[in-house]
Amino acid sequence: MNKLRYIFAFLVLASYPPAILLWVAIHPFTSFWRRFGPVWTYVLLGIPVAGYVAAAWMARAFLLGTDLGTSVITMILATVCFAAGAVLGRAWRKHLSFAMLSGIPELSRQQFPGKLLTDGIYGRIRHPRYIEVVLVTFSYAFFANYLGTYLVVLLGMPLLYLVVVLEERELQERFGEEYQAYCRRVPRFLPWRRPR
Repeated sequence: MNKLRYIFAFLVLASYPPAILLWVAIHPFTSFWRRFGPVWTYVLLGIPVAGYVAAAWMARAFLLGTDLGTSVITMILATVCFAAGAVLGRAWRKHLSFAMLSGIPELSRQQFPGKLLTDGIYGRIRHPRYIEVVLVTFSYAFFANYLGTYLVVLLGMPLLYLVVVLEERELQERFGEEYQAYCRRVPRFLPWRRPR
């Protein structure tokens, strides 16, 4: 069990920050990255990501910090967060293809002009996949129960919010008034009101 917890702790450390930073590097600079196309964009950005993962592996003992042990409470929290994330993930996956999920429409508008998603879960909240990311990452952190994983998740949340803001700015540019009307109708994260 301890080895599995350690693996999950490293997964949080090695995947959450670079995934967020990858989108921070793409969203504000999509016109620049479109010159390279999706494949070369990910190849070029994959180099620093691979460097980060290698550095995280070498410094893992320091970065993971204190092992807080196993706890019934954290295991319950891990299960609840994972289950909620899985339900949410199942709902949004019905609407997003792999190309959309990996940002191909942002990097290749001619090939994938895209359409604004407003059906299903997207009729209730605008960013279900980011909520799922937070829930599942917290579930891994609760399961692993290392101090470093909690710090990584908490420090990554403002950056994840920045990704949301950048993505919304880009959607505004692509869809104009249609997206503005959608934003007025559908809340960003929590379904606190029913859509009209």
